[in-house]
Amino acid sequence: MSAHSTPASMTGAPRIPHTAVVPAAGLGTRFLPATKTVPKELLPVVDTPGIELVAEEAKSAGAERLLIVTSPGKDGVVAHFVEDLVLEHTLSSRGKQAMLAKVRNAPSLLEVASVVQDKPLGLGHAIGCVESELADDEDAIAVLLPDDLVLPGGVLGAMAATRARYGGSVLCAIEVPDETISAYGVFDVADSDPETPGVKRVKGMVEKPPAHLAPSNLAAAGRYILDRRIFDALREITPGAGGELQITDAIALLIEQGEPVHVVIHSGTRHDLGNPGGYLKAAVDFALDRDDYGPELRRWLVERLAGR
Repeated sequence: MSAHSTPASMTGAPRIPHTAVVPAAGLGTRFLPATKTVPKELLPVVDTPGIELVAEEAKSAGAERLLIVTSPGKDGVVAHFVEDLVLEHTLSSRGKQAMLAKVRNAPSLLEVASVVQDKPLGLGHAIGCVESELADDEDAIAVLLPDDLVLPGGVLGAMAATRARYGGSVLCAIEVPDETISAYGVFDVADSDPETPGVKRVKGMVEKPPAHLAPSNLAAAGRYILDRRIFDALREITPGAGGELQITDAIALLIEQGEPVHVVIHSGTRHDLGNPGGYLKAAVDFALDRDDYGPELRRWLVERLAGR
């Protein structure tokens, strides 16, 4: 299993919007005390920060610019995508070409800029912060939540193809068992075109329902292609608890107004990098897939589990 996929520009497939947005303003409280000094998004999955994996996913799908929504003082996330010429020279002079290639990867991916979310007022508010940064001809944005690592790559391309076919906004869904459905935003769906069985029309969303009230077993998986009308919807909805603007409320308003909203059902894996348990699973999953760490880790895991 790999996080990488063939770039959309090389396949002729529909590209995702020019701008990919990564909301990264959170404090990472579940990883304290580590996140006192290191932003959660820079914690390495084996040896690559989670936000770099997300940036690679966006580039592979055809995005050309990454807009990172940060909070005041959280500059390290954006700094990861800036060239460090001193470090590069040091590695080059010592002949450490493999390490040099790793260091150069993030700055070479795509254009990166940041927008500051002054107050933690929810995901909807964070997305709304980027509107003024878009060109007039950008009719949609891609949003990738850095806590969600969606494997294998390619779902954004399928979402772009769905938008090209039906218009409107497109979200990613994963199938979740009943016993964990209450931890997710859950889609209420209807069948769509029989020629696209992995695509459903969204009738609504329910946030963290008990299993017996869940309208389906399809949960949101942190990938969105949002029509630019989302910004009008965000201005119209009412803030909830703590003054937060919920993106689910804005999407529900779009549906109410007759705008098309669809989900693409992803058949792969989603890891939650936002909590230590999910982060550990992602690290093991990535390490097992690598030639340098995988074989030895697999042997050790077999021995360790046999000795329990």
